[in-house]
Amino acid sequence: MNTGLETAISAILERLFGLQEAPIDLQETRKEFDGDVTLVVFPYLKASRMSPEATAQAIGSALQEACSEVQTFNVVKGFLNLSLSEATLQATMDAVCADPHWGITPVDVSLPSAMVEYSSPNTNKPLHLGHVRNNLLGYSVAQLIQATGKPVVQVQIINDRGVHICKSMYAWKMFGEGETPESSGLKGDHLVGKYYVRFDQQLKQEVDVLVQGGMEVDQAKKEAPCMKAVQQMLLDWEAGEPEVLALWKKMNAWVYAGFNATYQRLGVHFDKNYYESDTYVLGKKDIEEGLAKGVFYRRDDGSVWIDLTPEGLDEKLVLRQDGTSVYMTQDIGTAIQRFADFSMDSLTYVVGNEQDYHFKVLFLILQKLGYTWASTLSHLSYGMVDLPSGRMKSREGTVVDADDLLDEMEATAKRLSEELGKVEGMDDAQRGSLYRTLGHGALKYYILKVDPRKRMVFNPEESIDFNGHTGPFLQYTHARICSILRKAGDVGGWSWEDLTLAPKEKEVIKVLAKFPETVQKAATDQNPSDVANYLYELAKTYNGFYQVHSVLNAETPHVAAFRVMLSRQVAGVLQRGLSLLGITAPEQM
Repeated sequence: MNTGLETAISAILERLFGLQEAPIDLQETRKEFDGDVTLVVFPYLKASRMSPEATAQAIGSALQEACSEVQTFNVVKGFLNLSLSEATLQATMDAVCADPHWGITPVDVSLPSAMVEYSSPNTNKPLHLGHVRNNLLGYSVAQLIQATGKPVVQVQIINDRGVHICKSMYAWKMFGEGETPESSGLKGDHLVGKYYVRFDQQLKQEVDVLVQGGMEVDQAKKEAPCMKAVQQMLLDWEAGEPEVLALWKKMNAWVYAGFNATYQRLGVHFDKNYYESDTYVLGKKDIEEGLAKGVFYRRDDGSVWIDLTPEGLDEKLVLRQDGTSVYMTQDIGTAIQRFADFSMDSLTYVVGNEQDYHFKVLFLILQKLGYTWASTLSHLSYGMVDLPSGRMKSREGTVVDADDLLDEMEATAKRLSEELGKVEGMDDAQRGSLYRTLGHGALKYYILKVDPRKRMVFNPEESIDFNGHTGPFLQYTHARICSILRKAGDVGGWSWEDLTLAPKEKEVIKVLAKFPETVQKAATDQNPSDVANYLYELAKTYNGFYQVHSVLNAETPHVAAFRVMLSRQVAGVLQRGLSLLGITAPEQM
């Protein structure tokens, strides 16, 4: 909406003050002042050689005379508040109506893809609340990037090997008595997670016995029979021992089935899975090539390192003295492999902020190895999720399981919907669908409305309030508008000649106009909360309009037709915006 205005301002700054390509900072006018957009004039004071007020006055007068978009203006210190003309708002509304996908750019498949990696679970336990935030962020960031017209590849790397995997395997072998998901009635990932907790209990028992015998705790943890057995199991796995491999494949298959069921409930999917059991061998060749180039150096003990102290980081091990890789080695090789697998020009890792240093090192090493695409790598570093009761601990079995959380959200949605009479006239299938839609929408919105870089506390009860800053409030607004549109039917046409916009209608149009730039900014910043909070603003603004103005019983048929059209555009943006967050917009509640 401001493109023509920015052009006019640029011309006036050059004519009045001789400024060329001057920065133009247009902001939404603060609620306490009159106006639609505000120009900050402080950057022009040196050229104008006038006070902030006089500079703003001069620009405002010139704009009002030369630019049809500006109806009136006022000055508050160094801020020029501009009120847009009726014609400008009409043109904006015409643009919104003319584009059935307003705010969303069709995907251009000829462009290189953007890759987003997220989830990346371990196959020794089910997904938990931390994974939920990771998955919701990853999926939404992928949708936002795609909404700017770019193809997106969504991937995960599944951590399916290592000591932690063997712990579940050992405990099942020792204590499982052949238990399976079918015999136990448990999802496969829950069953395997049960034995991960069981191993920790066994380890504590054995450590206690050794400590009582006089051994130090740290040494006891190493010498415990179950730990030694797990380490041997890992060696057997690496050696390809058939019985260990068979158990590993069987238990991982249980976990994958469980993960996939949870992913389906969350509404996320992946275009390709990478497995650590494959990727752990990657990177060694790249390290050897880097040695030849002088990027790395070998110490006397045979281990290979890189010195990043000139860049303010530390020295980093990339190959152990026995030639085995570390996680950094694998990540180097996996990044290189992905750019070979796909035609893409960016890769975003959605990983918690405890890995900030790891990704700084990874990106710098890849740059030093000469990969030009290394500059397109990014780490969406998100904060952890706490509960009102505190932090989660997986080994003690005190995590908030993702499936249990989804069940709880659906149950809460059921209780509140029934208390508020939201399900009258629905059959059982419709009610069940609504409970899932509301419960999952509440969870997703509550998590995604928070800047991903901030640590957050998730409160299930707060998340599902129908009148608060919540997903159900937005969903209810969409359903209310759909009800209006169903009742309206064919209300006929309208024209601007028959209308004068009311202040509340103008407010709705101005918020609708911001959707494309909001999506673009959210994609660039990898911040779904921009869209989440925009949608709340849109719903609040529309509800403010609805409380003052009747839609179906407007003063004239032309006004009614316009308000139906305005409502339809709001519903469309709510639906598209919620979809970017992975949230369903129901048509009936």
